Amino acid sequence: MARPRILVVGAGFAGVACVRRLERKLTPGEAEISLVTPFSYQLYLPLLPQVASGVLTPQSVAVSLRRSKKHRTRIVPGGAIGVDPKAKICVIRTITGEIVDQPYDYIVLAPGSITRTFDIPGLVDNARGMKTLAEAAYVRDHVIAQLDIADASPDEQERAARLQFVVVGGGYAGTETAACLQRVTTNALRRYPRLDPKQIKWHLIDIAPKLMPELGDKLGATALDILRKRGIEVSLGVSIAKAGPDEVTFTDGRVLPCRTLIWTAGVVASPLVGTFDAETLHGRLVVSPELRVGGHDGVFALGDAGAVPDLTKGGDAICPPTAQHAMRQGRTAADNVIATVRRQPLRSYEHKDLGLVVDLGGRDAVSKPMGVELRGLPAQAVARGYHWSALRTNVAKARVLTNWVLNAVAGDDFVRTGFQAQKPASLHDFEFTDAYLTPEQVREHTGTLTARQ
Repeated sequence: MARPRILVVGAGFAGVACVRRLERKLTPGEAEISLVTPFSYQLYLPLLPQVASGVLTPQSVAVSLRRSKKHRTRIVPGGAIGVDPKAKICVIRTITGEIVDQPYDYIVLAPGSITRTFDIPGLVDNARGMKTLAEAAYVRDHVIAQLDIADASPDEQERAARLQFVVVGGGYAGTETAACLQRVTTNALRRYPRLDPKQIKWHLIDIAPKLMPELGDKLGATALDILRKRGIEVSLGVSIAKAGPDEVTFTDGRVLPCRTLIWTAGVVASPLVGTFDAETLHGRLVVSPELRVGGHDGVFALGDAGAVPDLTKGGDAICPPTAQHAMRQGRTAADNVIATVRRQPLRSYEHKDLGLVVDLGGRDAVSKPMGVELRGLPAQAVARGYHWSALRTNVAKARVLTNWVLNAVAGDDFVRTGFQAQKPASLHDFEFTDAYLTPEQVREHTGTLTARQ
């Protein structure tokens, strides 16, 4: 009898936790495990702002998938661009551009999310995101390039424009990105003596009336106070009306000469969830407490892709798309796939949120572990301790800890790698959001396969 084929889509927190659990609990003869991912590493997404600021190296937050004693999963290097649950086929575009079809018996959808954008003129072409490792590396190169160009330019207007930086999004990603990069440009003044400190200006804007409302009023106000004391201009209730290559227009009418626009205004589920017909909630697949997608046999969804009921809160509440939930959902999904294979009862996902941490760089942080509000060094210790402990391998932990110590002792470096130096990159260049198929295209594609058989 052929082994059942288990296909996991996505190597984020949810997907990797699922694969590792499957490898530990299933014997090699029980099932064939495959993982679809463009890169053979798990990205520790919460630390990307520290990669952009140069505190951590890119390799530190890219945890190899092959560093496992039980590693036996077949890694398919590519991205899933369509799923046909009826034919039980996942359509994959490999990193070489080839289209391949992966049959499965059980599929776990954990493709993550993409940057949420709006129909704002010039946004997609002129903004940079903070969602991938390549984007973080690019943003770092870009910011340092602005310092280099401004330092060498005799044109006062160009210098002023190069030294204006705008971050859109008052959530965790945007706040940490603005805080970490502002600290870098402030420290750069010692290395760029021709720059006027008054010309370096960071702007953090968000359409919401509060900064990081999930933290609560007190900690949110503390974070806001820290940013403003550093000189970051925070504008709430404001967004972008137009994004040009050399200026940004705010919705309050201000026009800012600017060459750097970083867009972190939220995320949406991967377009993969729209490649087959299934019920969605706020763009995420509706799933049962056991993480099953209704109406489709052998399909599980979780993480950013699944609207997982939050049983600890009850009612219509769904779990937030955070790392702590994704990792635990991944393990639950693996257990339920195994239970399905072995014809055993499935279990519901339930986890009470452990709290939130926000690293603002240096000694600044705000944290709320288990509902306890912390500020300053205690909050920083909790934030970094949490991130360090969540890293999956001892090698990754050693790299991150070494980088933190080295940065604290030696300070920042201002080195550009030359990544995409000649061609400004857009959001689509990093996230490949135009690569997915429609449900009709998926059915047409799989239909031709069936006809040829």
